[in-house]
Amino acid sequence: MPLIAPSLLSADFLNLQHDCDMLNDSEADWFHLDVMDGRFVPNISFGPMLVEFFRKSTNKVCDVHLMIEEPEKYAEAFKKAGADNLTIHIEACKHLHRNIQQIKSLGMKAGIAVNPHTPVHSLQDILADIDLVCIMSVNPGFGGQSFIPHTINKIKELKQMILEKGLAVKIEVDGGVTLGNAPAIIDAGADVLVAGNSVFKSSDPAATIAALKAL
Repeated sequence: MPLIAPSLLSADFLNLQHDCDMLNDSEADWFHLDVMDGRFVPNISFGPMLVEFFRKSTNKVCDVHLMIEEPEKYAEAFKKAGADNLTIHIEACKHLHRNIQQIKSLGMKAGIAVNPHTPVHSLQDILADIDLVCIMSVNPGFGGQSFIPHTINKIKELKQMILEKGLAVKIEVDGGVTLGNAPAIIDAGADVLVAGNSVFKSSDPAATIAALKAL
């Protein structure tokens, strides 16, 4: 049974409390919070202030995904805002091991995200130091994109690496996840499904979450 992490980037920002209440009453496991800086990705979303709002609105895990340059400058601010998980991009970090150690020293679970073009074997030397790998199944920066098919092979390869090393690292898949492709994503080895439009644009978001959870 996968963990379901609806992406609040697709929520109704004029009615955020309503959407938070819906998620709290649903079978969702995590709140997935996408932070974009307009530098690492061509879009700007929100920062620690809004993460603090979500933290006050839920007891569920706040899964913060930093699509930003120089994440080390903001790790402490996101900890103070209430992040439980903090995921940073391998492509944005010159000193990845140092960045991961900073996140863990602040008491958060540490994740690494990899873009569609980044091979998962690049995680070989850091895998034992992290809690989560977020495999991007779309190019980061915008919601509503279609799932990139070759991501399935990346999930399988990463799962094999984790099993061979005997680790408990979770595989999170972010981008274009739907009820149609979720079974194949889970079969490939995913533990956490990030779902944005497929949840918030559905006629019954809570029922969609329940359906994803039941897969």
